[in-house]
Amino acid sequence: MDEGVGDPRLTAEGEVSLARLALDDDELSHAADHVASALGAFPTLPEAHEVLGMLVSRPDGGPELWPLDGELYVGTAVARAHALAYQGQYAEALELLVSAQGHEPAMRWADAPWVLDPATPARIEPGDLVSVFARLFRVMPELRQDDVRAAFTPYLVLARNMTAAHPESSWLWWAASIYLRRSGEYVEAAAAAERSAQLEPSDRADIALGYALREQGRTDDALAALQHGLTFDPKNLSLYADIAGLLGTAGRLDEAIEWTDRALAIEPGHDCSLVERHGLRYRRDGDVNELVAIADLRRSAEPDSHEAQHADAELTDRSRQTWLGGIAIPTEAVINVLGQFLENHSPGDERPQLSLAVSSIEPPSALLSVEQIAPGSDVTFNEILTPDPRQPAVLDGRPMRQIEVAVWSHDGTTARPAVAPPSEAGAQAVARVADWEWLHLPAAYDRAVLLANTSLDDLLGVLVHPVLPPSDDLAIWPMWIRQLQTWACLGIAHHRTDEAWPDSTRRKVLADLAYGPEDWVTESATLALIATAWADPATREDVAELVGWRFMAAVEAARERPLTILESLAQLVLATPAMNSSAASLARDVLNLQTEAPEPAPAPAPAAKKRRGWFRRG
Repeated sequence: MDEGVGDPRLTAEGEVSLARLALDDDELSHAADHVASALGAFPTLPEAHEVLGMLVSRPDGGPELWPLDGELYVGTAVARAHALAYQGQYAEALELLVSAQGHEPAMRWADAPWVLDPATPARIEPGDLVSVFARLFRVMPELRQDDVRAAFTPYLVLARNMTAAHPESSWLWWAASIYLRRSGEYVEAAAAAERSAQLEPSDRADIALGYALREQGRTDDALAALQHGLTFDPKNLSLYADIAGLLGTAGRLDEAIEWTDRALAIEPGHDCSLVERHGLRYRRDGDVNELVAIADLRRSAEPDSHEAQHADAELTDRSRQTWLGGIAIPTEAVINVLGQFLENHSPGDERPQLSLAVSSIEPPSALLSVEQIAPGSDVTFNEILTPDPRQPAVLDGRPMRQIEVAVWSHDGTTARPAVAPPSEAGAQAVARVADWEWLHLPAAYDRAVLLANTSLDDLLGVLVHPVLPPSDDLAIWPMWIRQLQTWACLGIAHHRTDEAWPDSTRRKVLADLAYGPEDWVTESATLALIATAWADPATREDVAELVGWRFMAAVEAARERPLTILESLAQLVLATPAMNSSAASLARDVLNLQTEAPEPAPAPAPAAKKRRGWFRRG
């Protein structure tokens, strides 16, 4: 292996050496190619800029040594930008650097003396500078990583220099305000917006000021600025949504909703206001149907459009409940014991065999976690309380559903897989998509389409025959099993989607798994049913009944014995579109009880009986 391979600076220095040799032979085109390669690897290398200057200064040299045709290499665009700057064509040069910045945001493409020179903006027309920054806003990411922030710092210098060079340009002060705010310079951004408004009162200046004040936490001042912006265009519906968002962030939800109502009174179908109102109502009332409505709007929006991005942002709120953004953490006693064991276990230690006595039988998947972490452990259960968790769900002592597909069978208290292991290809297909969290439920459903061609036998096999996790850390096993189970069930939700839902294989299998022996698989299958309902409005009533009745059985069982998945099922109820309001109320009651007590608290018998008419059987 050549010395320096993989080091960008050494690679660039090697390219510069080749460029000098080519230049000595008057092979300008080859020299230009090597300079482009050097700048593409290490854009701030002084020697590369020196050779580029030599090429540009030649009578037969210039920007055309780096033509913009065919499949363009980023280093070529950067080299051409610097060549244009040498010739005083700064606006076009900056536009090329911005294009490169969008391609690789962490590279310091603009860290060049001519960009940082305070005299440069004076040589560029204000309108051209505004155009450059408008392009920059479209490619500018969040400046959270140090390398990305450093790469964008030259533009911050340029923004400050351009207002000094053109102090009477309202547009440049506005552009500077936007860039300063996005760079975290909130006080300076507000001052720039105020200067823009002084030079030329406008809604854009008021909006920029409102955004800068919002970032400082000055809600009332920001609100006043945004409201003043409406005096220029009382029908600027996007601004109505911004005001609603500002108030929502401040926790003033009722006021925020009023602003979305005002916007929708002007244009009832305004997507941005609809998304904002649904999100605000969810935060106020906790009704998941508000989020489902956003998902419906997202489904009809053009991919990557502003409407789709706004919907994604609302659906991705990490403060929301379990299962909307990720998998519930297991709560079984054996899992708690495993956690205590692993606190004192170091990588490489021999895995001991544990001997555990648990008061009542727990889900087979929890025992599967024990076997993966501590093979050969002995787990015994003191008693099996009724209703028997090894049997399909019952209500009023009667089975709720004839189960044909089950993945566990029991020999006494010992659970064994009832299906064959998956193929290696099928197991790896699930492992590749498995994760413990997702942006939002529609995104998880969409991602699971990658499993649409994985056989049903493989998906069922993964539920009880887990493939090895991507890490040797034993502590990840319980969540890894839950990840595999969740994504396998989401894959089942995409099985034979050409079949009509009521009689489909996917409905039958998922319902059987949800109503089968009590296990983590119960939760995963229930989630897959719910995700289907989010994606397909025609399934919502049916899924609400399936999930509601399964929860009813769990509530009744919890009156008689501990039920470790009760809280999770309550959260799933609250994630279900079109769920009966009384069932949702009971789910909230259960979760409140879970918050107050370390063990699952039984639901009062009279309350459970009163609510038995909520769902149709069938």
